[in-house]
Amino acid sequence: MSTAWTGRWQDGARYGALGLPLAFVALPLYVVLPNHYAERFGVPLATLGVMLLAVRLFDAVVDPWIGRAADALLARTSQAAWLAAAGAAVVLALGFRGLFFPDAGFTQVQLLAWLGALLLVTTLGYSALSILHQAWGARLGGGEAQRAHIVAWREGLALVGVLVASVLPALAGLSITSGVFALLLAGAVMMLRRAPRAARHPARPTTPLRMPLRTPAFRRLLAIYLVNGIASAIPATLVLFFIRDRLQLPAMAPVFLVCYFAAAAASVPLWVQGVKRFGLASCWGGAMVLAVATFAWAASLGAGDGLAFAAVCLLSGLALGADLTLPSALLAGVIQQAGHDGAAEGAYFGWWNFASKLNLALAAGLALPALQWGGYAPGSTSPEALDTLTFAYCLLPCALKLLAALLLAVLWPRQLPRFE
Repeated sequence: MSTAWTGRWQDGARYGALGLPLAFVALPLYVVLPNHYAERFGVPLATLGVMLLAVRLFDAVVDPWIGRAADALLARTSQAAWLAAAGAAVVLALGFRGLFFPDAGFTQVQLLAWLGALLLVTTLGYSALSILHQAWGARLGGGEAQRAHIVAWREGLALVGVLVASVLPALAGLSITSGVFALLLAGAVMMLRRAPRAARHPARPTTPLRMPLRTPAFRRLLAIYLVNGIASAIPATLVLFFIRDRLQLPAMAPVFLVCYFAAAAASVPLWVQGVKRFGLASCWGGAMVLAVATFAWAASLGAGDGLAFAAVCLLSGLALGADLTLPSALLAGVIQQAGHDGAAEGAYFGWWNFASKLNLALAAGLALPALQWGGYAPGSTSPEALDTLTFAYCLLPCALKLLAALLLAVLWPRQLPRFE
């Protein structure tokens, strides 16, 4: 295995390849799954929201412990870390397959039990693999430009995975999709075995679980990330409902998703170049403002506005490219400045993923029941129900994005060196 990041495309591909299947599975889990169980199996939105909230909160709470275990594995031999990744990949592939194919004879109670159990297995496998992958990349170090470059490889290939996942279920069905995912995951894990890895550091004491939370810069960054993440997770949870009922264009859903994620993938190199000139924080703030303007426009759309919504997807996709690339690069800088590089990346990314899961849990656990209580149900056509959907999908995320931008301006006053 290589022991240093050289900046060559081979290093980027070997490290970043795992981002592709991880993102491939994330789209069905967090976007398709709620709609799948509500529409195909008739699970009420409030019940589904509570179930997703409970499972994701449990999964989120476990993430800091997973991060601590990842640090221990990375401190040992590269073979130990890789074997752990391979084991998590098997769990993830099997859980994903079972999650979308419950027994046709299940009662409603059995169906909910199956959903809860398989979702927990799948998300735990996903968490273990993604935290190990993120910590691996953060240990490669470097200045702002190099950190952005490393994350860009991971998130750029992740967006390729999302693009495939956005159209494959509609074109080939969920059965073939799960098979393709398993093949992509196996190939990426094999590539990770030859990925660059930072030089080993001298043995250090075990990282206290709450140590990252005692780092002031991390607490500030985490607060910004939480608010911004909830703003992004709500429309991700509701987009298929908005397309089907507000726009009345369900057949166009794959096209809209491709526009969104293709724009995000294309924007990653642009954001990396922007970082060299303006810095990570300034670029992230600019992306937040772009997202607010875009979703405010989306609130004015109605039935048949497909071309306008495609433009919304392209513009919000540009902002997504920054959300996926820049915060993790900022976090790597926080770890360096705190002097915890080479020892605690897993601990930091464990809490980071806890925040990500909390965002998704709150988006599903609050937005879905709130829609039902506001009079909306899948297939609703009344103006009041559609107004409730529009508020939740467009305007609430705008308010949260503005709050995140304000927090970034107040809590992140260029406190970190650029590491250039």
